[in-house]
Amino acid sequence: MYKWELIGLLWLAYFFNQADRAIYNVVLPQLKTELGLSDIQAGLIASIFLWTYAIFVPIAGWLGDVFRRKSIIFWSLLFWSGATIASGFSTGLFMLIVFRSLATGGGEAFYYPAANSLISQYHHKTRALAMSIHQTSLYVGIITSGLISGWIAEHFGWRMAFFVFGSFGVFLALLISWRVRNDFQESEKLDNETKKEIVSFFEILCSISRKPSVWAIWITFATANFVFLGYLTWTPTFLFEKFHQSLTVAGFSSMFYHHLFAFGGVLLGGKFSDYFSCYRIGARLEIQILGLLFCAPFVLLLALSPNIIGCYIGLAGFGFFRGVYESNLFASLFDVVELRFRATAVGFMLSVGFIFSAFSPLVMGWSKSQYGISFTFAMLAPILLISATIFIITRIRWLKQDYISQ
Repeated sequence: MYKWELIGLLWLAYFFNQADRAIYNVVLPQLKTELGLSDIQAGLIASIFLWTYAIFVPIAGWLGDVFRRKSIIFWSLLFWSGATIASGFSTGLFMLIVFRSLATGGGEAFYYPAANSLISQYHHKTRALAMSIHQTSLYVGIITSGLISGWIAEHFGWRMAFFVFGSFGVFLALLISWRVRNDFQESEKLDNETKKEIVSFFEILCSISRKPSVWAIWITFATANFVFLGYLTWTPTFLFEKFHQSLTVAGFSSMFYHHLFAFGGVLLGGKFSDYFSCYRIGARLEIQILGLLFCAPFVLLLALSPNIIGCYIGLAGFGFFRGVYESNLFASLFDVVELRFRATAVGFMLSVGFIFSAFSPLVMGWSKSQYGISFTFAMLAPILLISATIFIITRIRWLKQDYISQ
């Protein structure tokens, strides 16, 4: 059935989206040494990447609501893969900012809103499960890049890691162009009446931003994503410095245990939320609340454990409940946003989230230099509790009035 073939193709695209994004974090210790970068400069490169993403993603969301999503996904994948290859030629801070931060970040911004809107177009009763399966590619992509990038960097240098992953992305873009349908003409589920007029970006934004639940979901994503982006950027370095692991082991360990359990958490959360949402309006949000609440103690464990076993348990538990939260990352948003505005809603959510959370690599780089890396990681736990609190208030006060049944 095409709707599941589509999930498979988009799974591969998102796999390389996250793999290409994670390469920098894994090879960072070697890259810093060769190019003479400070911790603050290394964090700045990651932050500019995220700010670039945040600037372009609302535009990408609007384009996903008014133009063919297939074309947007193809060109996005092709562009960011080319920029990943170019990142391997960098000789200093400036070139990394141009190729890694600006070009790769700008290219990746156009994928996610179009992809999630396309998934919701073909999946209704299986929405959370389909999006959860798509989300697992994030975890597999990061685990794979953590292992392979670390190994490539140790044997062939950090540049080769960018060359290898970028080249595979270019090939996948051609496969996407061949197999994904032109959604406007061929989808039996698309309501053509909603596509007769191109609605302006600001008209759509005004329509969806009137709802308090939408703002709460956007803000919660921003605070939670602050934690996740900081984790992705600095955990390989955390294991490298605190437990003196090699680049290969640190790159693999920092990503494998966390994202393996996240894989299970996201599928479990998606399956349960699809079932319970048939009976409870707030089921998707309630599952996200549980995920965030249980993330916090495991973050503390990984940060403060004096031995590697305790750290691994923290990584695994944090990953599992992160997956539970992310199983409804956009499915809960789509409960309060109508179909024809969903790509824009995703784009603006990512923009709001990444403008704030992009400070995480930079802030953590500064905190690491002042207070040490263990303290820096421990401070992420209270942020997760703040995120859960926002969702609890939303569930009680606004969700019922904002809910859309479709």
